[in-house]
Amino acid sequence: MFDLVTVGNFTIDLIISHRIASPSFSLGGPPTYASLAARKLGSRVSVIAKVGKDFSKEYVSWLKANDIDLSGLRQDKDALTTSFTLHYENGKRTFHLRNQGPRILLEDIPNSLTSKAIHISPVANEISKQVLHKLRTQTRLLSLDPQGFVRKFDKKGKMRLNKWKDYEVLEKIDIYKSAVEEIKVTTGISNLQMSMKKIYDMGAKIVWVTKGVKGSTLLFEETFYNIPSFKPKVVKDYTGAGDALIGAFLAEHVKGKNPAWCACVGSAAASVKIESIGPTLLGGKEEIYERAARIFKRV
Repeated sequence: MFDLVTVGNFTIDLIISHRIASPSFSLGGPPTYASLAARKLGSRVSVIAKVGKDFSKEYVSWLKANDIDLSGLRQDKDALTTSFTLHYENGKRTFHLRNQGPRILLEDIPNSLTSKAIHISPVANEISKQVLHKLRTQTRLLSLDPQGFVRKFDKKGKMRLNKWKDYEVLEKIDIYKSAVEEIKVTTGISNLQMSMKKIYDMGAKIVWVTKGVKGSTLLFEETFYNIPSFKPKVVKDYTGAGDALIGAFLAEHVKGKNPAWCACVGSAAASVKIESIGPTLLGGKEEIYERAARIFKRV
């Protein structure tokens, strides 16, 4: 029994920013950052992901060294790992798809899988509706970040957001988390609270939308909460902050903690992630909880 299983592909990212002197490829994707954040808080974590022939043994060794179970990792020797170029400039992020990795198939989901929470987070349309339906039967708490469902890529890899109309999927989940732009295209509603309420009315018990440095908005038990962000000591790299945020949230939520507190822990973990480049969280559990307590006073 795992505390958290993250489903979605690993990525190999080229991060370009004025804060990074020598850009280089680094390990990324929701399974990396969500798992790392949850593991920092003591959760037992695993992944279900597909990678290609270019996924190095060094990545595998690093993940194992950070106590991330890889029994659900599959390598396709005829494919390449999902890869993005992420360009940060003037507070905005643009990214291009370099390689689209293999899809996660029904047969890639172990029938024996059990987890207190499963977080589904595709990055480039690698998860089907059928896979989500199977995962629904293997946990009591199903979480979704729809980012990979609403992304569309042209022939050059340029990304744009496209409305996603598969509301049958939204009816299956317990927790919804996304950025503001993504919930608007998911629901077709520009008003934030109205769009959150639409997903809530479909059956999600918790709806959480991030707004960057402006913090996030949380909806549960018919009430909206403003969750402030925590100002990091230094800003080095935003990549993976949203994944660390939901990983930390779920690590607390499976312990039965109040959702508003869980969101503060997520916000704290995201601030810790931003202080380092690539897949690292330099702060420990105590640092995350200390920041979360300061955020909680401002909710």
